Amino acid sequence: MKNLFKKLVVSVTLPSLLLLGACSGSSESTGSETSGGDNTAAESGIQERVIRAGIGLNEDHPEGQGLLKFKEIVEEKTDGKIKVEPYFSAQLGDDMQMTEALKAGTQEVTIPSTSPLVGMVKEFGIFDFPFIFNNGEEADAVLDGAVGQKVLEKLPEHNLVGLAYWENGFRNLTNSKHPVKTAADFKGLKIRTMQNEVHLDAFKALGANPTPMAFSEVFTALESKTVDGQENPFPTIESNKFNEVQDYLSQTNHVYTPFVFLMSKKFWDDLSEEEKTIVKDAAVEAGKYQRQVNREANEKSLQNLKDAGMNVNELSDKDKKEIQEIIQPVIDQYAGKFGKDLVDEMNNQLEEIRGN
Repeated sequence: MKNLFKKLVVSVTLPSLLLLGACSGSSESTGSETSGGDNTAAESGIQERVIRAGIGLNEDHPEGQGLLKFKEIVEEKTDGKIKVEPYFSAQLGDDMQMTEALKAGTQEVTIPSTSPLVGMVKEFGIFDFPFIFNNGEEADAVLDGAVGQKVLEKLPEHNLVGLAYWENGFRNLTNSKHPVKTAADFKGLKIRTMQNEVHLDAFKALGANPTPMAFSEVFTALESKTVDGQENPFPTIESNKFNEVQDYLSQTNHVYTPFVFLMSKKFWDDLSEEEKTIVKDAAVEAGKYQRQVNREANEKSLQNLKDAGMNVNELSDKDKKEIQEIIQPVIDQYAGKFGKDLVDEMNNQLEEIRGN
């Protein structure tokens, strides 16, 4: 009888202990998934993290100032738990190298121009059409509205998340040969461009020789006369001292280029909902600040470039119209490639804005 009693005790006690152990393990596992082992983070939804954010431009450029604003907002909203480490002047690589690092999950943020991303998300190409926007306000409305959002929705399948659009701005041409005032003046010029089909074909249509090149290599290429010219917004021309190796600046305003605030999807997916809200709101708020700084810097940079001795000219309406007519077949060709419905939606919105 005594042996029977012992067997009963063992048969009841062992399963009970196993059950208790399993429940205990489940509780620890749930706590780990929720807070990452940090009780404070569990209560607030915010963990200690580091966001490495790299850009190709200098700290004093409006994009650099926008990145510092993003750092300020995130660190303030998270009481310093999430820290932003900014890297300027392509310290982490050029735009495409940093974008690939985001896709691999080895870097958290970069803010490239949309143009080099067309090879990955073709729809970004609709923003590269020459003379599509008349001013920054038109660009804001399209980018921040349904059209811009539809393009951002293409990014997650490439292990990227787009949180906001910032502003690179209207691109203008510099060169070391002669003033560019007419369509004929483009002929024969070797112009550094981004790796972008629309830009390349538009310059080819004008008789120029477009040469794709990483931005970090541009100054040396201009200095050595490997290329004759380049095209960028005024603040970028000034902050990178292109005026030291370029004599002529033509106010072409031929393309408006946005920046896009990219985050690694791997990092994004690991954030709590509270963290996602803070980071996204910070990207949008810093972007509004950056756009304003960029537009203020645009006029100031133009004047500074004039004061530095650059030969500056504008295009007449007649010459600009002739250039538009020459490159219109390029726009028509790529409208179908990038998505006619999306292009039509953008054009309809712009017509509505302009009251046409």
